[in-house]
Amino acid sequence: MSYLRVRVRTALSRSGLPDLDYSLNPYVGCLHGCAYCYARSYTYAKDVAENWGRVIYIKENILEVLDDETKKRKPGVVGVSTVTDPYQPVEAVELLTRRSIELLLRRGFRVSVQTKSPLVLRDLDVLSSHRDRVDVGFTIITMDPEQAALLEPRAPPPKERARALARIAGEGIRTWLFYGPVIPGINDSAESLAEVLEEVGGRVDLVFIDKLRVTKEVERSMRAIIDGFNSVLSLAGRQDWWSRVRGELLAVCEKAGVRCVPSLAEPAERRSRSLADFGSRPPT
Repeated sequence: MSYLRVRVRTALSRSGLPDLDYSLNPYVGCLHGCAYCYARSYTYAKDVAENWGRVIYIKENILEVLDDETKKRKPGVVGVSTVTDPYQPVEAVELLTRRSIELLLRRGFRVSVQTKSPLVLRDLDVLSSHRDRVDVGFTIITMDPEQAALLEPRAPPPKERARALARIAGEGIRTWLFYGPVIPGINDSAESLAEVLEEVGGRVDLVFIDKLRVTKEVERSMRAIIDGFNSVLSLAGRQDWWSRVRGELLAVCEKAGVRCVPSLAEPAERRSRSLADFGSRPPT
């Protein structure tokens, strides 16, 4: 594992997602090294992209830059993070995510966190004291520990994520689940999503599902670990497969009484998880 310190000129980026105004990524690259992650295909640092999960950039001056930008920019919803996990292990030492969130909230911004790590629980004091302007989402694509170890080799186990999500929800903070990517033959069954929803115990306000997006980097990493990947690749590009699977997964959400948004890629299906819509969840 190689950590490199870099200096940046910008902290906030305009987001292309319909419910986020900005994105903030304190790190470049992600230790979790998930085989399906297509963020590497949009990572400007070639050495990080080519060594996904093994090279991490630490944006050492991001707090200074963010301090300046938040004085000038109109407050909005900030996604933390969109192309890296903001609570990957290095955050336990660097505290860039925590300090960025504190600064954003102090300046009147709203914060939407997405992670796979229970390390987010460390910052419950900050999140719960601003629960009207915070939401937290966890990515969980399977409860099968063997599948998870194969696809997400250095990410925290799914059960730990589910427990962390439940604890955050118990603090009155709005929570959501990202069930993606949906991979043909891996987690595209109704039973797989139902198992995840049962594990989180109805503690989420919203579920997002999204299909596998195959870039050349994703194809290379997935082919190395999945036998018969050609059939996975073939199905992933077929609209009839996704239409059927999407319908089955939506039916699971409906049965569980959970609101579900079926694809991040469809503009008509606005995710609408902005905190203005969410309101706040009563603590339990």
